[in-house]
Amino acid sequence: MLIQSVQFGAIAGALTSKGQAMGWVANIVAGLVGSWLGESLLGTWGPVVAGMALIPSIIGAVIVVVIVSWILSRSHN
Repeated sequence: MLIQSVQFGAIAGALTSKGQAMGWVANIVAGLVGSWLGESLLGTWGPVVAGMALIPSIIGAVIVVVIVSWILSRSHN
């Protein structure tokens, strides 16, 4: 599950081009929280990997990365 969270966070970071600035720990958290968020909002449809629905998990991780990046950019200004 942790390995999949890293992968989901890394995919979300790559899709938003903001993952490198967040670091690997933040990507793990984004993957875990994003997986929960995506499955809560979108359900568990699509392929399941390590007990997590792949597509909703990635969408949720993208949402988390975008929100965290926005919050961090606002706090630096």
